[in-house]
Amino acid sequence: MSVAPESIAARIGQRTGWLAVRHGVGVVAKVHAMTEPEATIIVIDDDSDVREALGSLLRSVGLQVRLLASVPEFLQTGRPNGPTCMVLDVRLPGRSGLDFQRELTSANIHLPIIFVTGHGDIPMSVQAMKGGAIEFLTKPFRDQDLLDAIQIGLAEDRAWLEREKSLADLRARFETLTAREREVMGLVVTGRLNKQVAGDIGVSEMTVKVHRGQVMRKMRAGSLPDLARMADRLNLAAEGGRRT
Repeated sequence: MSVAPESIAARIGQRTGWLAVRHGVGVVAKVHAMTEPEATIIVIDDDSDVREALGSLLRSVGLQVRLLASVPEFLQTGRPNGPTCMVLDVRLPGRSGLDFQRELTSANIHLPIIFVTGHGDIPMSVQAMKGGAIEFLTKPFRDQDLLDAIQIGLAEDRAWLEREKSLADLRARFETLTAREREVMGLVVTGRLNKQVAGDIGVSEMTVKVHRGQVMRKMRAGSLPDLARMADRLNLAAEGGRRT
């Protein structure tokens, strides 16, 4: 039976706190306060011989591996905090790899996936790649093809983690603004002049200048375009200073 996307997100989040990385700053600050955790390759395949063979290959090149027989096992353990790439069998008992890929996407959970299968076809491959898969390999495949795909997946995940850290830092700075400063920020990034903002919120132009200066300082913005880019990342411009 398929699990609702929000259920998947909740179960993974309970184990790893990963959703807090996407929606808050605490976990990111904790993770990045130390050296980046070691990269992990998660292998999900119901064939124990295949799992062990893949595990042996990946360990031989110095990669940390987690071998699992099913998607429920992954949901029990959750996603590691560090750079991660998943090697996922297309055909699994209870839930196909493609179904799981769709559910992760619906739950807004980022995880680079490399599909492996002994029964692949073109429509299946197209579906996987459209869903964002790094690669779709048909068994038997060359070891190097898998290793190359894993490096691409890990590089993508490292970049994503860095973007998430940057966004979390930006959110943390935004949280230091007062309610009035957030309101001013939301207006000035739309191109409103100080006197226009003053009229919009019912304060003097000098007060707006003071708030604007505080916003620039707290957000560490070097210019108005810089501040506008920050607001865009925080989805502020259309919200008039409110953040969803």
